[in-house]
Amino acid sequence: MTTRHILSTGQRLCFDAAGRPVECTGTGQDGEFRTGEAWPKPRFAPRGEDLALDRLTGLVWPRIASVGDFPMSWTEALDAVDRMNEENAFGHADWRLPNRRELSSLVSYSHHRPALPTGHPFTVSQIWYWTSTTADIAPDCAWRVHLEGGRMFYGDKTRDAMVWPVRGKNDVLARTGQRRCWDALGAVIDCVATGQDGDLRSGAPWLEPRFAMEEDGVRDLLTGLLWARSTDHQGRCTWEEALLAAKRQRKKGRKWRLPSIRELESLVDAEHHNPALPSNHPFTDIREAYWSSTSSAYAPDWAYCLYLHKGAVGVGFKAKREFHAWLVAI
Repeated sequence: MTTRHILSTGQRLCFDAAGRPVECTGTGQDGEFRTGEAWPKPRFAPRGEDLALDRLTGLVWPRIASVGDFPMSWTEALDAVDRMNEENAFGHADWRLPNRRELSSLVSYSHHRPALPTGHPFTVSQIWYWTSTTADIAPDCAWRVHLEGGRMFYGDKTRDAMVWPVRGKNDVLARTGQRRCWDALGAVIDCVATGQDGDLRSGAPWLEPRFAMEEDGVRDLLTGLLWARSTDHQGRCTWEEALLAAKRQRKKGRKWRLPSIRELESLVDAEHHNPALPSNHPFTDIREAYWSSTSSAYAPDWAYCLYLHKGAVGVGFKAKREFHAWLVAI
């Protein structure tokens, strides 16, 4: 079965726990399997002097990655995008604040400072950028992406972050799952005309049911990935222990591996927390955080991880026994 709605991370190299480059063959790392939708070459195409088309997702982004050239609050960010549409900015009136998957789709996990693909045409600030997606675990906060290294955490809506609007139809990325809207204080409000993720719901719709039980695991019908039903393969472990656990399963003839960070994040339902999974998921032994097979380009002795109780993408020190291993196959 082929996968859908998951992009390649862009990672092509492999590293040991100390951050030293190693040959990828047999490591089970992201750089060996290179799963997900491959990037076109070139990844970006100019649309006039001011805009660029991402040929992978079909989304169009301003080449100067900021509105007003300064950080602003989340409410100010939504208002600023509204003004862009009123003014027909760059000749278009369908701009929106990107949702968490749209903004993070630009991240290259093999780059840092900024965490964007080689040859990108953008002028960016290496700080936090707002998304239109509210953090369900803390509705007075919204998800942000840090373009220095690619992390995704939530931040107080009254604090400042940069604003990078987007336009265009996207069926490559799946929706985030968010269906409600909130104000800056975390109160639920009517979504109509807010420009929030729960209003626009951009991306490919989810299938119902989302998951199907199979003999070997749980099939995600949206992405095509097969996940182990138990999300805790061997308890709290180091990154290398997580990779070895998957390797032992492959030696037994099973195709299990440690997922890339994009594969892990594909399970997140932005409408839920504790865990940030769809409400009808069939998984057992839910833990707080999971290793991915994707090394950090910023510091290769660290690897990307998913904090499943809130849906955040962060990094963890590979040698520290603090996360869990959840295996995946195709």
